[in-house]
Amino acid sequence: MGRLVSVNVGLPKNVQWRDKTIYTGIWKTPVDGPVMVRRLNIDGDGQGDLAGHGGEQRAVMVYQVESYDFWRTYLGREDLEPGHFGENFTISGLADDEVCIGDRYRIGEAEFEVTQPRVTCFRVGIRTDEPKMPNLLVSQRRPGFYFRVISEGVVRAGDDIVRTRRGRHELSVADVDALLYLPNRDDEQLRKAVDVPALSPGWQQSFRDLLAESASAAAPPSAVEPPWVGFRPLRVTGRHRESPQVLSIRLESADDTALPPPLPGQYLPLRLVGAAEPAPLRSYSLSGDPGAGVYRISVKREERGLASRWLHSRARPGSVIEAAAPRGDFYLTEGGDPVVLLSAGIGATPVLAMLYALSAARSGRDVWWVHSTRNPQTLVFAEEVAALVDSLPHGRQRVFYTETQGRLDRDSIAALGVPTNAIAYLCGPTQFMADARDCLTATGLDPAHIHSELFGALPSINPGVVETGARRTPHPPGGPAGTGPAVTFARSGLTVNWSADYASILDLAEACDVPTRFSCRSGVCHVCVTGVVAGTTTYAQPPLEAPGEGEVLICSAVPGSELVLDL
Repeated sequence: MGRLVSVNVGLPKNVQWRDKTIYTGIWKTPVDGPVMVRRLNIDGDGQGDLAGHGGEQRAVMVYQVESYDFWRTYLGREDLEPGHFGENFTISGLADDEVCIGDRYRIGEAEFEVTQPRVTCFRVGIRTDEPKMPNLLVSQRRPGFYFRVISEGVVRAGDDIVRTRRGRHELSVADVDALLYLPNRDDEQLRKAVDVPALSPGWQQSFRDLLAESASAAAPPSAVEPPWVGFRPLRVTGRHRESPQVLSIRLESADDTALPPPLPGQYLPLRLVGAAEPAPLRSYSLSGDPGAGVYRISVKREERGLASRWLHSRARPGSVIEAAAPRGDFYLTEGGDPVVLLSAGIGATPVLAMLYALSAARSGRDVWWVHSTRNPQTLVFAEEVAALVDSLPHGRQRVFYTETQGRLDRDSIAALGVPTNAIAYLCGPTQFMADARDCLTATGLDPAHIHSELFGALPSINPGVVETGARRTPHPPGGPAGTGPAVTFARSGLTVNWSADYASILDLAEACDVPTRFSCRSGVCHVCVTGVVAGTTTYAQPPLEAPGEGEVLICSAVPGSELVLDL
């Protein structure tokens, strides 16, 4: 039997951290006397980030006094008091390696069910003034857990905690936490976890995804991994003007060997030595036949585009351009479902490579080629597309001219007659892709089957960070310039020198206003995982599980050499 030692509450507030404002409810303080526990919260309590905390599945956070004792010794701290780990209930007993997901407990007048371990976000590091704490909670197998409220009622410090039911499969909180965050997972444990009805839906889906990855592990290594490391010289062997604004450039290996086939839809990072100092790095979709042994990019000239203007004027047969291996997660997948290739303007390039792949495979899939452009004068690849569509037994083509027909909308998308089991690939301006996604979803397509390509910086994921104004364009950091290796943020078009003043690449990126993604900031969650185009990194804090080949967790890493990141 356990005991409720302290009930802790606190409302969200803005907290200054480094140069950021964080909206968080992790500051909890003990309250005396009876407290009403309701389905979504405890009276007087609240959460700042409802995407990761709070709600029915995470109504009450629980942590143990025994873990407090452990951390006081481990960290050499004497200032840790109830509520310091953001918990609502500080309890004695109910260790993480003994409590199971689905266990039910009676406390005072209320009844609770264990739903999941703690979400390991960086805010517990802020509250405890220990940045490594999210990592330590998992590695030391002391995460704490959440309760769902089965029956509302009054509780108070001193109440006994009585278990009323054992969870299915008796999977402990510590084991479930390790199953998500630590390597060497056991498939049988994963199957048991998804069979625990009390486990929160988000964790269930994560385990289903891990099972799916495990099921495909016996297949040959994925071609998503870049076929070479760093940059290699490619020789320009041809140019073809598709329109006054669009130029196709053919690239071959400098030694005349066949280039590795990219996945249809991937892009090619180019380093344009001589275009500027430092050499700009830009990525262009591969628009040709993926199986041809040569690469083709098609570049739209932008009047303010340094790279595109240089390629249009300087890339001639015989020119040598440095290229990293094709990369990107936007690519055509195999299967028999119908395919929709939907593009606007120069966004036709990656889906054109997909059309080539479907034609080369003599695919029997239903295929819709749908393209939007301003007028017939801006239409590119018209004859090429027509021939490829005609080669498919179930190919269809629609071109929309915005000058005369207006933009694609829900009615025009619905009129295509696309079946609801189709897989859609979208590429074009950001607003076009957002609108097209909404239209396709409205016609019945599963949002998980709608894929889009984004060449600029990915949308930020910065939980709890309060936006205080318009996002700034990426720029060199303030203060004295670094003297370490050059770090290039490829999507943001910025190269700066590393400085040991930064604890991680993530810190440097933030100082440059490069859009970033993070949650734990300590090598646990993998939200910050980033592709390495070229160069090496080392870990200042080793992650609990290493990312894939050619990837790095920027929250814990520093450059080991000159570095180019897909960020």
